[in-house]
Amino acid sequence: MKPAPGWRPHRYLPHTGAEIEEMLRVAGVASVGDLFSEIPSAVRLKRPLDLPPALPEGELFAHLVELAERNAHADRLVGFLGAGAYDHEIPSVVWHLAGRAEFVTAYTPYQAEVMQGELQAAYEYQTMLCELTGMDVANASMYDGASALGEAAVMSRDLTGRNRVVVSSAVHPHYREVLRTYTRHLGIDVVEVPHRDGMTPVEDIRAATGPEVAAVIVQSPNAFGCIEHGSALAEMAHAAGALMVAAVAEPISLGLLRPPGEYGADIVAGEGQPLGNHLNYGGPYLGMLAARQAFVRRMPGRLVGMTTDRDGRRGFVLTLQTQEQHIRREKATSNICTNEALNALAAAVYMAALGPDGMRRVAEANARRAHYALEQLTALPGIRRAFAAPVFNEFVVRTPLPPEQLNARLCEKGFLGGLALGAWYPELPDGWLVCVTEARTRGQIDAFVAAVKEAIVR
Repeated sequence: MKPAPGWRPHRYLPHTGAEIEEMLRVAGVASVGDLFSEIPSAVRLKRPLDLPPALPEGELFAHLVELAERNAHADRLVGFLGAGAYDHEIPSVVWHLAGRAEFVTAYTPYQAEVMQGELQAAYEYQTMLCELTGMDVANASMYDGASALGEAAVMSRDLTGRNRVVVSSAVHPHYREVLRTYTRHLGIDVVEVPHRDGMTPVEDIRAATGPEVAAVIVQSPNAFGCIEHGSALAEMAHAAGALMVAAVAEPISLGLLRPPGEYGADIVAGEGQPLGNHLNYGGPYLGMLAARQAFVRRMPGRLVGMTTDRDGRRGFVLTLQTQEQHIRREKATSNICTNEALNALAAAVYMAALGPDGMRRVAEANARRAHYALEQLTALPGIRRAFAAPVFNEFVVRTPLPPEQLNARLCEKGFLGGLALGAWYPELPDGWLVCVTEARTRGQIDAFVAAVKEAIVR
C-alpha cells in the first residue's frame, strides 16, 4: 500500500529549518533559546540530558516497576487518617456497575431519548440522597464538598437578599477556605465564630446572627468528629430570619445520626466520597447539595426529573438546568456547568446495595470501632481526650509527643497516623485527629494502639 499524497513520518520537531524559523517568527523570538529566557541561567541545564540508551518495552516496564518499588506504598499502610476523606469498604458491585463502558464514557445527557440509563441513575441518586439527608430535593451532584458549601452560601444570599454568612470554625478548614474564595468578589461577608471545646457555641452564633445574616453554616460531625447541637443552631438561625446550612463531610454518619432535614436544616451541602468512592489520592470527589422544595429554583447545577411520554411510558429528563450555559447569564444561579455524574452513580449503587439497614449497620460499625480505639488510646500514658462532646468515627486526643513526630514513627511500623491539627488550629499543637472506620479490624486497632504506645515511650 502506498502512503497517501503528502504523507510524512511523524516527528516531534518541525521537519525543516524554515519551519522552525517560521514558528519562532510567529512566537516573536529570535531563537529557541529565547523561549526559555524567563528561566534564570543559573538553574538551566548546560549539557545534554544524561539518559541511558533506549530499552525494549518489556525491559523498560520492568525497570519502572523496580524504581516504583523503592517508594513507600500508601496501600501498604494501615490508615487511621480521615479529616474529610474516609477509607470505607466498597462492595465489589459498586464499581462493577459504575465502571461499565456506557457509564464511564457517557457525557452530559442533553439528548434524553438516548441517555435514559444515565438519567435514571442520576434520578435514583437524587432520590436516595434526599432520603439520607431528610431533604426534599437534591441536584445531580456538584464538584466536591467544599465547592458545594460555597454554592450553598451563594444560594442563601440569593434566597434571603442578605449579604452575610456566619460559619463555625469547627467547619472543615478547607471548606471554609473555599467558602471565602467563592464569596470574596460577590459582596458576601463571611463571619467566623471560634469553636469552644470542639463544638460550635450556640450563644456565640446567636450573638453573631442579625438581620443582615443570610445563613448559619455548621458541620456535623464537625472537623473534630464531634456531633453538633443541630436543632438548637437551626432554631437560632430561623429566629433571626436566616437559613441553616448543614455541611456533611461524612455521609455514612447519616445511617445512624438524625438527618439534617429532621433537625431544621434548609440546605445540606457536603462530600459524597465515602459513598462508594475510593480515596483516589484526593479526587475526583462528589459534591452533594440538597434543599427544601421551596428553594428548588435557586439550586445550582442540574436536576433530573421523572415524567411520562405521550404514550404514558415513564421517562427521565433534565428538569432544571439553571447554570449560565443554558440560560441568560444574569438569570443563572451558578457558574457550575458540569458535575461528577460517575461518582454520583457509584454513590447511588452503594446506597442501593446497602439499603437503609445496611447503611445503619455500617454506621454502627464505624461508631463502635472508633469508640473502642478512643478507649484504648486514652488508656496509654500521656494521651488524653481533647473534647468531651460525643463523636462518630473520628476524635481528637492530645499526645505527649508532637503529632508529626508520632506519625513519622508510626509510618515506620506500617501505620498511617491521624492528622496533626496544629497547622489548622494553632491552639491545638498537641491535637491529633484519629479516624476509625468499618474498614479497620479490631486486630488492626490493637496493633495500632501498641505501635502508639511504643512510639511515645521509646
